[in-house]
Amino acid sequence: MSGDPVPIGRRVAYLRVRRRLSQQSFADRLGKSKSWVDKIERGVRSLERVSTIREIAAVLRVDAAALLGRDVQPAGVAERREGVARIRAALSAYEMAFGRPTGREVMSPDRLAREVRHAWMTFQHARYPRLVELLPALVTEVHRAHAQNPETGRAAVVEAYRVTAGLLVKLDEGSLAWLAADRAMSAAAGDPVLLACAAVQLGQVLRASARARPVMLAAASQIGPSDPGAGTPQELSLRGSLLVQAALIAARAGDDRMVENLLDEAVELAARVGDGHDHHRTAFGPTAVELARVAAAVELGDGPQAVARHEEAIGRDGWRWLPVEHRAAHLIDAARAYLQTSDPANAARVLLRAHSIAPAEIRHRPAARDVVAQVAREPDAPPTITPLAINLGLL
Repeated sequence: MSGDPVPIGRRVAYLRVRRRLSQQSFADRLGKSKSWVDKIERGVRSLERVSTIREIAAVLRVDAAALLGRDVQPAGVAERREGVARIRAALSAYEMAFGRPTGREVMSPDRLAREVRHAWMTFQHARYPRLVELLPALVTEVHRAHAQNPETGRAAVVEAYRVTAGLLVKLDEGSLAWLAADRAMSAAAGDPVLLACAAVQLGQVLRASARARPVMLAAASQIGPSDPGAGTPQELSLRGSLLVQAALIAARAGDDRMVENLLDEAVELAARVGDGHDHHRTAFGPTAVELARVAAAVELGDGPQAVARHEEAIGRDGWRWLPVEHRAAHLIDAARAYLQTSDPANAARVLLRAHSIAPAEIRHRPAARDVVAQVAREPDAPPTITPLAINLGLL
């Protein structure tokens, strides 16, 4: 169990005896001295290197996780796949579009809106396994409500598709995320605000496509008055979020000048919105833009700048006002930045912090798991990251 208090040295000794190995024969198989084995078992010497732990586990014929007193549970992979399959089935259902009766009453717009708000809260608290459970039924209800009356509750329809796309991006389900984002865009057609909301998630889905940047900019241009100094906080948040998405797309394409121009414009909008808000589920504000600068710098390969901006940004008051999901995702970007500066110790530190505030961000997000594995395999990786990596089945 993960809370097992037995020191690793005592566990090594116990497993060695069970294998009927003397200290000398065990040491011989490891290519170590008997004195080294004795010190490990008595706790005089610590086990820190991942490679050594794996070698010991191999000789003792146990999983490395068992050696550390942890169960190997690769983050509920099977359950996640089943949940994604149910979401795919819900997104692929078109019965209501052909007028097939279901024998059930359509959920009222007010209740549907409440269910969508709950889904967003679940996402922003990074409770991804729970959201995987919720979304199939919610998507089905959205389909039924939209088929009965395309205008009633249209905002809830768009928001349901948005949160679905957001989750699927986290789970690295690109094609399915694109389908959800495309559905959101289609449902939002004709309404500039809803279209801008849907475009935020579309930008996340199409981050690697340079063709998506004009879409972000076109959607941003339609929000609010033409005067760049005017607009409500809600309008400015959407416009700024779309500029951020366009900047991150430009960063992926290596266009550093465009990144700077777009984020400078976003900074001006963020200053008028302020921190601590979450208009249209964007969490847009000055701190969010600074975090975007970190992500952009990482994409451009400028680790030193990314690290400097990260360390400044997390000292802001606005940092603690961001959704848990946003903060945890940023810490993964920060870990990548530290790796770019050959600093696995700090990379491990921020990953463990992300895991402490949002375990699902690490356990269920493939991109995060990749970073954990990369840090754990660094020659100078600190021992603090090893238990997490092994527990995730990465070592």
